[in-house]
Amino acid sequence: MPVIGALLKKLIEFSDTFVNEGNPAEAQEKVLRALLEKAKDTAFGQHYQFEAILASPSISDAFAARVPFHNYDKMHSEWWHKVLAGEADITWPGKPHYFALSSGTTSHSKHIPVTDEMLASIRTSAIRQIMSLSEFNLPPSFFEKQIMMLGSSTHLKEKEDHKEGEISGISASNIPFWFRSYYKPGIEISSIDDWDTRIEQIAQHAKEWDIGSLSGIPAWIELMLKRVIEYHKVDTIHDIWPNLMVYASGGVALGPYKSSLDKLFGRPMIYTDTYLASEGFLAFQHRPDTESMRPVFDNGIYFEFVPFEENIIQEDGGIDPSAKAISIEYVQEGIDYVLLISTVSGAWRYMIGDTVRFTDKSRYEFIISGRTKFFLNAVGCQLSVNQMEQGIQELNQHFSMDITEFTVAEVRRDGQFIHQWYVGANTVIDNEQIAVHLDHTLCEINKNYAVARSRALKDVKVTVIPTQLFHDWNAATKKLGGQTKVPRVMKEQQFNEWEEFVKSHSEEVTNAMTSSGDK
Repeated sequence: MPVIGALLKKLIEFSDTFVNEGNPAEAQEKVLRALLEKAKDTAFGQHYQFEAILASPSISDAFAARVPFHNYDKMHSEWWHKVLAGEADITWPGKPHYFALSSGTTSHSKHIPVTDEMLASIRTSAIRQIMSLSEFNLPPSFFEKQIMMLGSSTHLKEKEDHKEGEISGISASNIPFWFRSYYKPGIEISSIDDWDTRIEQIAQHAKEWDIGSLSGIPAWIELMLKRVIEYHKVDTIHDIWPNLMVYASGGVALGPYKSSLDKLFGRPMIYTDTYLASEGFLAFQHRPDTESMRPVFDNGIYFEFVPFEENIIQEDGGIDPSAKAISIEYVQEGIDYVLLISTVSGAWRYMIGDTVRFTDKSRYEFIISGRTKFFLNAVGCQLSVNQMEQGIQELNQHFSMDITEFTVAEVRRDGQFIHQWYVGANTVIDNEQIAVHLDHTLCEINKNYAVARSRALKDVKVTVIPTQLFHDWNAATKKLGGQTKVPRVMKEQQFNEWEEFVKSHSEEVTNAMTSSGDK
């Protein structure tokens, strides 16, 4: 038994016993009070009278009554554009040293302030996540192994008074010195901007490292593992990293990727989930017997939840001002909530864009159930990304497929609404057969969808294309690697561009699918 590993494991187990948030509602009340106290003299705090809120009998009620909901566009147009221009004390004291560039699925890049307090919050949550691994019955030797953190480039863009990059790159560039010997691929390789070059360097150096855990978005972890395996001409990644035991996923639901990832591993892995967004480290999986996550309640982020109901999201992407937000003690299981956060980076009642659903109220655990922009609802079907992914998993099981990427849009064909799907697979399957099975599955798991199919939603179409085409699309739109996600639901303009892209690669698609069918 490795002595150092045993000591580290004991230290983590001991630390985990006294890192206790206590009552989540009380912890959240303290966080909100601390946020208001810190920001009361900022332009935002004075405008919304934080002093008066702090003097109220219930600061949470007063906060909700005085401060409106904000999405990114509202926050930026009214406040953050001043922060980006270099003004101080706007929504948080001082000026941030970093701005996180969003790399999700929106058409324009967002600039999210990242303060020193937020970086400290992210580090604290990351340490707690490591502490939580004591619940997973890992051997002491695991705690001596290195961690492969595959994120965006740590080579940040230098501006006049700040640096810009994706949140994973900003976080990695601020890794404490004592952790750098554990962190791989290391600062030098991580600073390479070009994705393919960075992956090639990882493949070349892979045998030099003793990796015990992986961290990153599933699609890019999968691509990296495939290249390492191919480069070294081995069967599985465990032939290179025999001590690999844990994969901490994040960014998208892991479910659709599990079967294809399992084929790259030589033995069963422990999968855990994390919720690291450009706005902060919000939640992580605390225990092995669940796939749900628990928010971090006492670490610089105040959470509110708005029940996701029909027509709650306005045309501009914001929330109906008449909607009522609730605090953590009032949430219920099985309900989709629009998530709002207020943070130590100066986000206030900020709509992060995700919906969550609590699976265990006693433990305050939730899953990310969808994106507010990615519900298919033009004809009242209220189909969430979570349900779409359930449908994809059913296709994988029924047809023995490995679909990891897909996108869908509500489009008009001959004056009627249909759902047009594109799914990535390297198996030749009849498109119509898949469409029928997917449609049947979605009808079973969503009664609103079933009603819509009997009325306004006239048809469901599925087109199977090679998975690589999704990655090529990301590369063509300069979104390869990092925290980037293929959009699960596309709006009309982006979907038209996507279909043109697919058509322009039609010969490549035909050759790839034909080749697959010949094997």
